[in-house]
Amino acid sequence: MTSPTPSPSRDPGLQPERTRLAWRRTTLACAVAAVLAGRAALHRGLSPGALVAVALCALAWLGFLLVTQARISGLGTGRPSPLAGRTAVAAAACVVALAVCGAALLA
Repeated sequence: MTSPTPSPSRDPGLQPERTRLAWRRTTLACAVAAVLAGRAALHRGLSPGALVAVALCALAWLGFLLVTQARISGLGTGRPSPLAGRTAVAAAACVVALAVCGAALLA
């Protein structure tokens, strides 16, 4: 009976770094969208509805930032785990919420 052969060590190359940069770039784009939504609300005058929309934009951005930081820290290992379904849904929900809040402020 032979023992199983150990798997060769994985050489991920630059893939984790590219993925990390993509997450950071997307977070920066969300930050810009949140800031522009806040600027639009301030430019028109802060009504209670606009204030709620700005707060929701900031909350969505913070949620996406938390998801991004969790994913980036997970990429630091030799063999990163796949993106969990809940994490993917949370990231998508934050992006959609940010887009909806931003569109509501511009309307």
